[in-house]
Amino acid sequence: MPLHAGEKLGPYEILAPIGAGGMGEVWKALDPRLNRIVAIKKLKDQHTARFQQEAQAIAALNHQHICQVYDIGPDYLVMEFIEGKPLSGPLPIEDTVRLARQIAEALEAAHAKGILHRDLKPDNILVTLAGVKLLDFGLAKFTAPADADATKTIDGTVMGTPAYMSPEQAQRKSLDARSDVFSFGAVLYEMISGKRAFTGNSMVDVLSAVLRDEPTPLGPINASHEMADVVARCLKKSATDRYQTITEVKAALDRTKMPAPFRSQPSIAVLPFADMSAGKDHEWFSDGIAEEIINLLAHIPGLKVIARTSAFAFKGKNEDIRKIAETLGVSNVLEGSVRRAGSRLRITGQLIHAADGTHLWSERFDREMTDVFAIQDEIAQAITAALKVTLSVATVRERYQPKLPAYEAYLKARHHWAKFTPESLARAKESFEQTIVLDPQFALAQVGLADYFLFLTAGAGLLPAREAMPRVRALAQKALDLDPSLPEAHAMLGVVAGVYDYNWRDAERLFTLALASDPVPPQVRTWHGFFYLYSMSYTEAVFEEFQMGLRGDPLNLIFRVMLAFPLMAAGRLGDACTEWRRILELDENYWYGYFGLAWNHMLQGTFIEALPLAEKAFSLAPWNSQVVGAFAAVLRRTGDASRAEEVLRNLRNSPEDYGAPRGLLLFHLLCGEMDQAADWFERCIEQRDSLAPCHRWYFEACASPRWPTLAKMMNLPETKETPL
Repeated sequence: MPLHAGEKLGPYEILAPIGAGGMGEVWKALDPRLNRIVAIKKLKDQHTARFQQEAQAIAALNHQHICQVYDIGPDYLVMEFIEGKPLSGPLPIEDTVRLARQIAEALEAAHAKGILHRDLKPDNILVTLAGVKLLDFGLAKFTAPADADATKTIDGTVMGTPAYMSPEQAQRKSLDARSDVFSFGAVLYEMISGKRAFTGNSMVDVLSAVLRDEPTPLGPINASHEMADVVARCLKKSATDRYQTITEVKAALDRTKMPAPFRSQPSIAVLPFADMSAGKDHEWFSDGIAEEIINLLAHIPGLKVIARTSAFAFKGKNEDIRKIAETLGVSNVLEGSVRRAGSRLRITGQLIHAADGTHLWSERFDREMTDVFAIQDEIAQAITAALKVTLSVATVRERYQPKLPAYEAYLKARHHWAKFTPESLARAKESFEQTIVLDPQFALAQVGLADYFLFLTAGAGLLPAREAMPRVRALAQKALDLDPSLPEAHAMLGVVAGVYDYNWRDAERLFTLALASDPVPPQVRTWHGFFYLYSMSYTEAVFEEFQMGLRGDPLNLIFRVMLAFPLMAAGRLGDACTEWRRILELDENYWYGYFGLAWNHMLQGTFIEALPLAEKAFSLAPWNSQVVGAFAAVLRRTGDASRAEEVLRNLRNSPEDYGAPRGLLLFHLLCGEMDQAADWFERCIEQRDSLAPCHRWYFEACASPRWPTLAKMMNLPETKETPL
C-alpha cells in the first residue's frame, strides 16, 4: 500500500516524498524519539531480498562519503537524510578533482569490504557542503527525467544504468571492482564535459555505444592531458586494460595537473614574523606587523589571503613550507622577521613560491619606528608586483594611520586576543581601552572592544546580554561614526538588532551594508551565517556563508563550530560528525569539539558513545552551562540519574544567573522533556540570551504546541519562512 504524508511507518512520521523507482519509494520522515529527520526507503514486496542486501552492504560501511543506515524494518530501510544536489557537470576542474577523489575514496572503502556499487551514476551521488555522499548500494530510488531512459536503473536481470554500466555488466558477465572503475570513468567524463560519455535515442542504442563506441575525446579546453588519460583508461572496453583498482585511479587523480585556464587564483599566507629583538619581548609587535600586512593584502582584488587565525596556527612549529601551503590551500607564503631597538626597526620579508621553494621577492628595511606604516605599504606593493596582481592606490592612501602609541597598544590587544584564554582576553580588553584613550579616532579599536563584549555574552555566556549588548551597540556605532564603511561595525550592529532587539528586518539592512565591502572579512561572513540561521532556518545560503568564511580562514576552530552546529540542526548528522571530528583533529583539547560530537551522538541515539565525549568536554569547560546541561543529560540517558542531578546542582540553585537557563534548556531537550524545555526557553528569551533563537529547530521539528508562543516572543514566524 503506498504511503502518504502524515502517516506513520513504525515509529516514523512520514513528511514528504523524495522520489520513486521501479523498486519502491523514498520518503522524508521524522524520528520523533530523537527529533531527527531521516530518509525512508519503502520497498515493494518482490524486492525485499535486494533490500536486505543493500541494508547489509551499507551497514558494513562507515565512511564520511557514504550514506549512513540507521534502522531497518520489515520492508523499509531508514537512512541518513542528506541535503544536497545530485552531481552534475561541467564543473571547474579543481572541483572535479576534489569531488572525484572523494567518490574514489568511498568506492575504495566499499571495495575493501567486498562490496561493489554496480549503479554508480550522478543521480546516486549527492553533493553537500562537506563533499559527496554515495547512495544506493544495490537499489535505485530517485526518479530520472521522463525522457532520460539512459539514466534509469534497469529493473530486471541486468542491474545497473545503461549510460554508466560497464561492458561486462551490460553483457551480464561476472563483475569485480573494475566494473565500478568503468562507471566512475563515465561519471568523471560527465563532471568534466557536462555531457554523457555514451548516448543514444533508446536504451538499446546506449547499450550498443557502451559495448562498441568510444566517447568523444576530451579536449584541452575541458581537461589536461593527464586528466583526459585517466578518463580514457577508466573507460577501456576490456577490464584488463583499465585501472585494476579504484586505489590506482585515486593515485592517478593525485598526479594530474590543472590546465592553465583553470589554475587557482593567486593566493598567499603570511606567517607570523619572527621576533628578533634582543630581549625576545616584542612578539606582540612582530605578530602585529604580519597581521597588518594580511589586512592590507586582503584588499587586493583577485588575491586569496589566508586570515591570521589560520596562518598563525603554524607558529612555533618547524613545518615545511610546502606542507603549510598545502594545508592552507595557497601557492605562496610570506615569512619574515622584526628587530626593534629603541626607535629603530629592521624588518625583513621573503615571498616564497611553495611548490619549488623559489624566492619571488625578498627585502630588508632599516627605518625609524615612525616609518612602520610606509614599510607595510611597501611590502604589500612588492608582493602585488611579484604575484602580478593590482593593489588599489586608494587602499594605501585612505588607510587611517593611528597615533604611534595607540597603534602599539592596539597590536598588544590583538596579540592577547589571539591567545583566547580568560587571562589573555582580559588583557586584550585593557589594551583596547588604552588604545581608545590614546587615540579616540581609531575606529578599529572601538570594534575590537565591541567584539570583546560580544564574545563575553554570545560566546562564553559570562556577561548578561542586557549589560553587554548596549555596550556592543554603542562601540560599533562609534566606530561607524569614525569610519562609515567599516564592515565589522555594520555586522556587529546587525547581530545586536537580530539576537537582542529581535528586529530581523533592521538586521538584514545592516548585514547588507556589511556585505557591500570588498573584500568581506571572514568574521562578517560567519556572523551573517548566524543571522541566516536564527532568522531563516537551514537553507543552503546558511552553509554557503559559513563555507565562504572558512575559505579565507580554514583552521579557525570557532568558524568550524559555526558550520558544524547548523549542519547538526538541519539533521545532516553525518556531515556534522565529520566537521566535529575535523575540529578535534586540529585541536585535540578543544572542549567545543567534544561537546558538539557528544551532542551529535545523542541526536543519533548512541548515548553510550556520547558519554565519554560529554565527560571530556565537562572536564575542559565546567564553566559552560550548555556543557553542563549536555553532560547531565547523557548521564540521565545512560542510567546515572543521581550523578546527573549532582552535575546540575549549580544551575538549579542559581536559575536566575545569566546562562543558567540555556544549560537547563539543553538538558531537558536532550532528555526529550519538551514542555520543561519550553519553560526554560522562555527564560532564555527573557534574558535576551543570544543563543535562544537557534534552538528553534528542536521545537519546529517536533511540532511543539509551545512553539507559536515562543516564536512570537522573538518576532519569528511559526513556520520556517523568513520573517523579513
